[in-house]
Amino acid sequence: MKKAFITLFAFLLLFQNSFAQNSGNNSIKILTQKKGVSIRALAVPNLNTIWASGSKGSIARSVNGGTDFEWMQVKGYETRDFRSIHAWDDKQAIIVAVAAPAIILKTKDGGTSWYKVYENTDTLMFLDAIHFKDASNGLVVGDPIGNTIFLLSTNDKGEHWNEVSSNYFKTPLEKGEAFFASSGSNIAQLTNEDFLVSGGLRSRLWINGEAMNIPIIQGGKSTGANSMAISPNGNNIMIVGGDFMKDTSRLENAVGLKLMEELNSNQKGQSKRKSSWVIDKYIGHPNGYRSGVEYVTNSILIACGTSGVDISKNKGKNWDLILTESFHVVRKQPTTKAVFLAGGGGRIGYYSIP
Repeated sequence: MKKAFITLFAFLLLFQNSFAQNSGNNSIKILTQKKGVSIRALAVPNLNTIWASGSKGSIARSVNGGTDFEWMQVKGYETRDFRSIHAWDDKQAIIVAVAAPAIILKTKDGGTSWYKVYENTDTLMFLDAIHFKDASNGLVVGDPIGNTIFLLSTNDKGEHWNEVSSNYFKTPLEKGEAFFASSGSNIAQLTNEDFLVSGGLRSRLWINGEAMNIPIIQGGKSTGANSMAISPNGNNIMIVGGDFMKDTSRLENAVGLKLMEELNSNQKGQSKRKSSWVIDKYIGHPNGYRSGVEYVTNSILIACGTSGVDISKNKGKNWDLILTESFHVVRKQPTTKAVFLAGGGGRIGYYSIP
């Protein structure tokens, strides 16, 4: 009996250690929390720097890879919700507040002080997301004003912003089509292409002002695309969303696109290479509504939402649920196979791909 007990104990200990290791591989390490604060914006400009912003004028910043976080409130804006952020380094960042009046603020001293770089007092204003394609050139997208998508641009690192002409949009906006400020990631850019994903009663992918139909759930105020990401090699786009009122539904909650090149010949027999984005029909569905998505490599993706976090290791063809805990936004840690996630309760987490 004693020998059997020792054998059984050794087996249970081995099982426990194995379980702990496997659980660790599928767990998200919570780095910091802030009660009563919802985080929907993350920026990770380098290996050691993480910025986050959200409700109650809250900002969190780490300069040591997430080991420690400094929490602060933007003075004079303690009631605002900053749902989008971009950071250049540990000192310089820019934040965007939703709702009216539209406010964009910038810091050059690590968040100690902020100054206004844009304000619009129109009561219909609602800014959704910011994205920079390089150090100087960026865009901010907002909900439609007067049946036109509201788009701002900058070419001087966010110091000044100009409204993009309505002539830029070649496709008419449709009734009930708008943008979700769920993770600050419904906008993306390549060198010569600007991308937006709309949601609501109508959900489409906008490429340089022209709308493209996508097979994602739509038709309701809580449906449509929420987030998009471009693969590091620029050849694939992943779009996620769903219905946030039915956040465990897998129905039409992800769309993938791939870049196709073809040679077109003119009447003189000359050939010209043309690139176009086409729907990837082999994309699978994450395990519920997802508000954020990020490429970790050209093949690995992480998607998150109120009903959990998923990983795909084959360009979105299959998705595995990591855990059912809620997170709103995900961003890659540069030069690693790891991501940071953030959500309610001021939670910022870290996940390293096994």
